[in-house]
Amino acid sequence: MELQGVDLPHVECKDPEPQPLGDSKERQQDEESGEEEAGRGPASANRQLMMLEGKSGPCFSSLDSRIDILKKRAQDLIENINESRQKDHALMTNFRDSLKIKVSDLTEKLEERMYQIYNHHNKIIQEKLQEFTQKMAKISHLETELKQVCHTVETVYKDLCIQPEALTAEEEQTHRDGES
Repeated sequence: MELQGVDLPHVECKDPEPQPLGDSKERQQDEESGEEEAGRGPASANRQLMMLEGKSGPCFSSLDSRIDILKKRAQDLIENINESRQKDHALMTNFRDSLKIKVSDLTEKLEERMYQIYNHHNKIIQEKLQEFTQKMAKISHLETELKQVCHTVETVYKDLCIQPEALTAEEEQTHRDGES
C-alpha cells in the first residue's frame, strides 16, 4: 500500500497585532511601560502564554487541524495494513487447510493404488508359485521313475554279471547254431 501525500495550502503565519484592551491612553501607557520593562507587559505575557499552549492564533489552529488530518490518515493506513494482514493470514490458513485436505486425499488414492498393485503382484506371484510347485512335483515324480529305471538297470546288470559262465555256454551254442 502506498501512502498518499496530503496537500497543505500555503498559509503565511504572522503573529496578529495585539488588540488594544482599553482606550488609547491606556494603550500609550502600556506601550511606554512595555518599552521600560522590555517586553514584560500584559500583552506580551498573554502572547507568550498562547504560544506555550499552542494556541497562538489562526495560523497554528489551521496547522493543528492539518496535523490531526495527517494523524487520522496515518491511523487509517495502519488499520488498512492490519486488515490486509489479517486477510492474508486468513487466506494462508485457508490455503494450508485446503492443501492438507488435498494432500490427504492424494495420499489415500496413492495408498489404494499401491495396494491394488500389491494385489496384482500377489496374484502373479501366486500363479508362479503354483507353477513352480507343479513343476517340482513333476520333477519329483520323474526322479522317482528315474530311480526305478536305475534300480531295474542295476538289477539286470547284476543278473548279467552273476551268470557269466552260463551265458558263455549259451553263447557257444548260439555260435554253433549260427555256423551250421
